[in-house]
This record gives sequence, C-alpha cells and structure tokens, in this order.
Amino acid sequence: VPYVQDGAKVYRFTVAWGEERSTDDLEGPVTNSSGRRPAEAEVRALLPKYTGVIMQTPPQFSAIKIAGERAYDLAREGETVDIPAREIEIGRLDIVEHGADRTVFEVECGKGTYVRSLARDMGRDLGCFGHIAELRRVEVEPFTPEDFVTIAELEAARFGEPDAAQGDADAPETPIDFGAIDALLVETAAALDCLPQVVVSDDAATRIRLGNPVIIRGRDAPVEAEEACATVRGRLVAIGAIEQGMFKPKRVFAG
Repeated sequence: VPYVQDGAKVYRFTVAWGEERSTDDLEGPVTNSSGRRPAEAEVRALLPKYTGVIMQTPPQFSAIKIAGERAYDLAREGETVDIPAREIEIGRLDIVEHGADRTVFEVECGKGTYVRSLARDMGRDLGCFGHIAELRRVEVEPFTPEDFVTIAELEAARFGEPDAAQGDADAPETPIDFGAIDALLVETAAALDCLPQVVVSDDAATRIRLGNPVIIRGRDAPVEAEEACATVRGRLVAIGAIEQGMFKPKRVFAG
C-alpha cells in the first residue's frame, strides 16, 4: 500500500468562490468572504502558476505534525500554527467546467499535495476567496477508472446470482464465491507497475524468499534501483533494492 500511495494521483474537485473557510472545505466556518466572482479567463490565466514544481502551505486542518502534535488537533483547540511551505509537483491542472459561482477542476499531482490548499491559494490570488465544495480522487497510479470495482459488483461476486431461497430465514447461508472475488482483484505485481520489474527463476525466487540476495541477469535488467520488484511467472516475490547488479530483498511475499 505505501508504494501505491506514493504514485501520482488525479483529483476532480469543485471550488466554490466567494468564501474562505477555516478548514478550506465545507466543514469549517467562513473566515473571509467576497462578492467578487472570477471570469473563466482569469481562472485559466492563473493555472500556469500552479503547474510544475511549486511551494505549497498545507491547511491548518491537516495531519502535518507540529512539535509532535497533529496540526488538526491544534486547530481544533483554537490555535493558529505556522506550517512551513513544502515543495510539491503538479503535472497538470485543467478546468473541466466553469460557472458563475463555482469552477470544476482536474489535477494530476504528486505525493504531499493538498487540493484544499489549491482552492484556498487560487481564491486569494483571484481576490475572491474559495474553498473545496466537492472532491473526488479518480486515479492513483497505476490504476485508472477502468480498474475500479463498485460495492455492488463485490456483493454480486461474493454471493453469485440470487435465487429464490435467498430471503428465506430457514434456507442455508449462501457460501461466499471466493473465485468470483479473485477475478475482480489485481495481481500485487500489477499494482506495483510504477517500480522497476525484475523477472527471476524459480531457484532465485526461493533464495529471495529466504532473505538472500541474488544476481540479476539479462541485458535489460536495471543495475541500480532503490526500489524494485522481483517476480516469477508473473507473481510478486519481493520488493527490494538493486545494487551493483544484485537484487537485495526488503519485503518478501509468500509463494
């Protein structure tokens, strides 16, 4: 999970113009307001400023630690804390739809980006204030919407097609169809496509699972990598580092 969380993310979000709130979303009270509303051309002209490597200050209500305490805990106690700006990277920031009071955006960003801060900062730059009205994560590298599975699909796979006996209190409980659930899952190795992949033999996989380093062979094999995956027949063996042509396991997975 930590490796997937480090991948690029895509969010679709709506900024409501005219109000800045303590939490930078709908939860907190209004702290600043304005009757001004930005034109689409003004918003569009601002986008380059928020694209690329930029400095961003996280919201007061965030999980950032200040002197050992979470910023949101201090904010709930009424304290205003000085949170230092951090370097983040935004691959793209697009307007999806612009209205009189709201603008819908889509952003592709790296780890550590706060979309609430984007809304706050753009509102200040436009002189009208703003906060997040809606926020949805639509992609996490390497997954796309085509990989998503709904709760309804999981429920259907869990029990299979309903029959007349279901709903009868005296009928035996329907067994869970684990095979159907497995068909909806993604192989662990596929979830780590963001890392270099090294294919190893069965013998090498056995050694790796015992915690031993192995020599990486092959013309296309990476020589150095801080994080890489070792696979055998498409299944993940371990996550580790590649140093001087050797794979050194850090996290090993059962065969």
